[in-house]
Amino acid sequence: MFNAIIPAHNEEAYIGPTLEGLLEQDGGAPKALRVIVAANGCSDRTAEIAASYAPRFEARGWEFVLLDIPEGGKTGALNRADAAAAPGPRAYIDADVICSPTLLGELATILDTEVPRYASGRFTVAPPSSWASRHYARLWLRLPFMASGVPGCGLFAMNEAGRARWAAFPPIIADDLFSRLNFAPDERFRAEAPFSWVLAEGFSALVRVRRRWDEGNRQLFEQFPDLSRNEEKAPVRLRDHVRLLLGQPVSYGVYVAVALASRTGIYDRGSWARGR
Repeated sequence: MFNAIIPAHNEEAYIGPTLEGLLEQDGGAPKALRVIVAANGCSDRTAEIAASYAPRFEARGWEFVLLDIPEGGKTGALNRADAAAAPGPRAYIDADVICSPTLLGELATILDTEVPRYASGRFTVAPPSSWASRHYARLWLRLPFMASGVPGCGLFAMNEAGRARWAAFPPIIADDLFSRLNFAPDERFRAEAPFSWVLAEGFSALVRVRRRWDEGNRQLFEQFPDLSRNEEKAPVRLRDHVRLLLGQPVSYGVYVAVALASRTGIYDRGSWARGR
């Protein structure tokens, strides 16, 4: 059984397209699939919208489980969903991610082994509507690690042997980085099929989200310093900066401005809002 786990907090605008993407998986998709939506702390129609998809998944012969969890918190939702998962591989999918039709099938093939493996798809960003976010995404996707690595932002998967490396998800911000770094670089694989992820819109939202990412990384390495041994992401070298600046000067400027602003108190609203 392949498990697709979707934690969702107030995602009424996004959960429908995410579930549609799973329903559109082609004939290569796992024949046995359990979709688990872990709606947590929602004050909108996320759970109601998700529940309306149950008959369509069941019509394909797939299982659909909705967990309506009163308290918010992504890692708590992941742990509740893990408890409801069937034996087999697990894909953890953010509620604003849209999978291309062949992605689950490719992930299932990659993870069909007894040795621990981690996998993700080819990361893309849904076309942003704001000027700043368009330029930020353009530069971000050209960074060496994003272009050729296995980032796992928004979607990551592993087989049973891989998931056995830890018990519950710890209460941290960077659950995706924590998961990826529990695997050595040669245990991580990227499917060719893409998925799209929603980037925060506007300069101020980008600054807040970038600050959250930086804080999540700092928190992770403070609490789990041994995981740094599996971080293969090379620093961006001077020649990389030159190439990026010459190739996309405006996008480079936006990216650097967001990175610098995230280290200040500007746009600090005292929360980790995504800014959508």
